[in-house]
Amino acid sequence: MSQATQRRYVLPESELPTHYYNIAADLPAPLPPPLHPGTREPIGPEMLAPLFPMELIKQEVSAERQIPIPEPVRDAYRVYRPSPLIRALGLEKSLGTPARIYYKYEGVSPAGSHKPNTALAQAYYNRAEGTTRLVTETGAGQWGSALAHAGAHFGVDTKVFMVRVSYEQKPYRRSFIQAMGATVVPSPSEETNAGRAILAADPESTGSLGIAISEAIEVAATHGDTKYSLGSVLNHVLLHQTVIGQEAMRQMEMAGDAADVVIGCAGGGSNFAGIAFPFLRDRLNGASDTRFMAVEPASCPSLTRGEYRYDFGDTAGTTPLLKMHTLGNEFRPAPIHAGGLRYHGMAPMISHLYALGFLEARAYPQNTCFDAAIRFARTEGIVPAPESSHAIRAAIDLAEDARRAGEEKVILFNLSGHGFFDMAAYDAYLAGDLTDVEFEPRTEPEAVAV
Repeated sequence: MSQATQRRYVLPESELPTHYYNIAADLPAPLPPPLHPGTREPIGPEMLAPLFPMELIKQEVSAERQIPIPEPVRDAYRVYRPSPLIRALGLEKSLGTPARIYYKYEGVSPAGSHKPNTALAQAYYNRAEGTTRLVTETGAGQWGSALAHAGAHFGVDTKVFMVRVSYEQKPYRRSFIQAMGATVVPSPSEETNAGRAILAADPESTGSLGIAISEAIEVAATHGDTKYSLGSVLNHVLLHQTVIGQEAMRQMEMAGDAADVVIGCAGGGSNFAGIAFPFLRDRLNGASDTRFMAVEPASCPSLTRGEYRYDFGDTAGTTPLLKMHTLGNEFRPAPIHAGGLRYHGMAPMISHLYALGFLEARAYPQNTCFDAAIRFARTEGIVPAPESSHAIRAAIDLAEDARRAGEEKVILFNLSGHGFFDMAAYDAYLAGDLTDVEFEPRTEPEAVAV
């Protein structure tokens, strides 16, 4: 098969990455540290120890460029990794563009998204240190599904607080989580002080990731046999996702192409970091001028409309303070169908790189993203997750820019998962029942003094 017509680029298992790439080693300026909410001083490992196993805490603060992937985790990855890189020939043809579009397809994992890349690692490290139960939150359900799968694989009980609007919108995500042996609870719930307080103030609350995080952290902090697991935002989570970009770099070499722009949807940041960080190393070292674009929902635009400051990672204000682009920890995102992107803040590492000028950001309303998703499904044969539709929208816009300019461009994006559990959202879009919600900033943001 000639290079011009090849669609799929598949690596053998022997080329599965052996290490995670830690971008902290190549930063031109150090990442601002997490702070204690009381003293406003940098925190030590002792503050994180009640929530995370020590190996993950070490990874959180590590400046080592390469972190070895434990062999049991690599064995678990082999079920679905390396994932394919696919040339979007059908989409290119429909757009009539000279651009070449590639996507890294993470929907081949057991949970149907990129989330198992960190879920399996976290479950392994917890089990290795004697943890018997994990508790977490999930927005649209991809993360809850991934951790439920990882818990089943490594023999760790799992409890998931699922944002209430997604719990109601996506019943088959609930079913998947339960099929894997985990417990799933709609958040806010009556099971925690944080949940009860939210419901007392707003009995009809549709929930948010910030609220669900508060509930999960409360359970972990009050049960000695339980640790907390997070699916995005933190450094060690982004670190585990770099298997995506490492594989994609090798696959782009197989295709004989080099990306002019790398795109990922962005809520907390793990999907974008996974595809972008390995490529970004060359940009940080002055060896490339590749563009990197994070795409977020217009109704929850932490990068494009948020403030870069210290804030809590949860609604109740129980986490350490993180310096990130934030809409405020009390921000209540609109109940859009891209539930995995409904988070008030962006990962500190991504926020830092954005502030340094190495990343771009765009925000789109949900109807134009579903329009892009439908076009992609009808030309490529894959129904994408609503979250991934944001990256597709940006890729299409850049490809159309290339057509108008008559320029060849190489566009790479991360298709973070399939939308098979999201068909109710597609039904709503096709029926004309989706609304585009305007972002409504708080008039007086409550900045955390530092």
